[in-house]
Amino acid sequence: MQKYFLFSLSLLFLVGSCTYVQKIKDGTTAFERKQYKRAIPMLKSEFKRAKSKVDQGKLAFLAGESYKLTNQSDEAIEWYLTAYDYSYGTDALEEYAYALKRTQQYEEAIRAFKDLGNEIGSPYEYKREIRNCEIAMKWLTEGAYDEYTVGKVRFNNRAADFSPTIYLGNALVFSSDRDESMGEEEYNWTGKDFMDLFIVDLNTNDVTPFESPINTVHNEGSATFTRDFSEMYFIRCFGDEDNQAFCKIMVSKKDGNSWTVPQVLDFIEPEVNYKSPAISDDGNTLYFAANHPDGWGGYDIYESQRTPAGWDIPKLLPRNINTIGNEVFPTIEADTLYFSSDFHAGMGGLDIFRVYKRDKEWSSPFNLKAPINSGADDFNYLVDYRAPIVNPKVIHKGYFTSSRDEGSGLDDIYSFERLVPPPPPPPPPKDTTKEEPPVVYSMTLNGYVLEKIYEDPTNPNSRVLGRKPLEGAAVQIMVNGKSETVTVGSNGLFEIKLKEETDYAFFASNEGYLTNDEQFSTKGIAKDPKDPDQYFEVEVVLDKIFKDQEIVLDNIYYEFDKAFIRSDAKPALNELADLLNQNPSIRIELASHTDCRGKTNYNQNLSARRAQSAVDYLVSAGIESSRLTSRGYGASSPAVDCLCARCTEAEHQANRRTTFKIVD
Repeated sequence: MQKYFLFSLSLLFLVGSCTYVQKIKDGTTAFERKQYKRAIPMLKSEFKRAKSKVDQGKLAFLAGESYKLTNQSDEAIEWYLTAYDYSYGTDALEEYAYALKRTQQYEEAIRAFKDLGNEIGSPYEYKREIRNCEIAMKWLTEGAYDEYTVGKVRFNNRAADFSPTIYLGNALVFSSDRDESMGEEEYNWTGKDFMDLFIVDLNTNDVTPFESPINTVHNEGSATFTRDFSEMYFIRCFGDEDNQAFCKIMVSKKDGNSWTVPQVLDFIEPEVNYKSPAISDDGNTLYFAANHPDGWGGYDIYESQRTPAGWDIPKLLPRNINTIGNEVFPTIEADTLYFSSDFHAGMGGLDIFRVYKRDKEWSSPFNLKAPINSGADDFNYLVDYRAPIVNPKVIHKGYFTSSRDEGSGLDDIYSFERLVPPPPPPPPPKDTTKEEPPVVYSMTLNGYVLEKIYEDPTNPNSRVLGRKPLEGAAVQIMVNGKSETVTVGSNGLFEIKLKEETDYAFFASNEGYLTNDEQFSTKGIAKDPKDPDQYFEVEVVLDKIFKDQEIVLDNIYYEFDKAFIRSDAKPALNELADLLNQNPSIRIELASHTDCRGKTNYNQNLSARRAQSAVDYLVSAGIESSRLTSRGYGASSPAVDCLCARCTEAEHQANRRTTFKIVD
């Protein structure tokens, strides 16, 4: 399975709920409650005392995860390798390989990725990572990409400092979890304070918290200002102790010498995380990242246009920018957009790219390479348009953020100067007797049909180890009302030449598998003379049909003693509705289970009402009721068979589940 990572602390605070200080007695519990800083010493101590190799492997892996999630890559590598040596399995080897890549140990990472592909039985799964490692090694040894000088800024400290933006006078506003952050509790993920916005005076390097009412006891970060500093947009992540904290884009306006109480933008949707707003020079276009379910995958970059009535409905940027990975932290300078991605070919986690807009279309992304990019996360490239340019060899100056090891904290802000590149070598003499051939442009799409590799091939609820090509699958290609069907070979590949400004749909099917589809569009992709031959990828993953076997629906939760469908359960049920629409011949049973606590009749009735609520939701989404049945099992069919009084809370949670199974 491809993995697209967002490791930097600046990204970690944007996911998950806020966790407060609780009594923790062991490292595993601390880890489960996302208190990674506290978990590390506990896990290491418990590893030494553990009496079985299995327990040592699990504890070592959790230690590696805790080090990774607090951005300590070298320690993570050591503990992932220990976990693998203690037979923890492919998860440890996979994390070990990615950690090697983050620390630019590319040759070792390539060997680990190859070993990993062999272990799970699918060299396909890590071919992209191997190719990216090979590209990164080439970039580091070429020595031709030295158009940047990079240095540390003096105001970094041991906290996480990231996402600078231009502010009044000679100042920057940036995000940090410094001690001066508001809130009396620690953010236990990091063992530090919550995130706030800070101002640094670049003349003195004095740092002060941003004024009220912008900072709160919640996490704030990633600000952007209009050129006249009359408006600011930033991220605030808030929820309550019972619900996940989602991050939203806020707006505040300058009112005399103060800022108005921030308001959520009108287009913000519930149950969606938003990141890193950036406003254009003219103040009329707002760029940001979001993990919207209608996106192409992971986080995507959107743009919204200002109208007399407010901000318009956001639109996705085209597929040459957004991928099935994560595209985040856009910044804009004139007609140039900078952003970070963990999917486009790069050197590590997040790499910084630039694109240009020409006639409403975007050029191909260009990787800024080293020394701007590294094996770590690199993001938020900011051009300082106020910086005086004295040296004629400097094009512009600015800042970016990186989690590279030589920094002062977990994330640090770096300054850069972009230099005028040396003149290119003279072109070969032209043959004036021949006419110069025109540039020929082409766009090629490589599609792959894949199936999941389960740890237990007979159990659809077992861990997915990866994906492999599905030989013999049929792909119906729909374009402009016409269709063509192709059959893929052993590599699962189908290849087509793409047309400009065209939408494509791909419907893949195979006997014994559920049909699935993917879309692709060439709208908004510019012809780029520097990259006349552009290549893209899509993946269509087919699920094997496990008839009369329950499949757990993730993230289906209910209020205590209630049966109505909560808003956070709707995405999973919407995905199930899509699956049913794509496979109109199947019938399913929706089932709900409770844990063992409570009386038998109560559990039976509650689970029956919950299962029927799921069916009613699918019917409201357009699924024929004749294809659906519901059943409440109460506590009669536990996923984990444990003595009720001794079941852990995790085991109770596993037993409280909503499932479906294909019955016909």
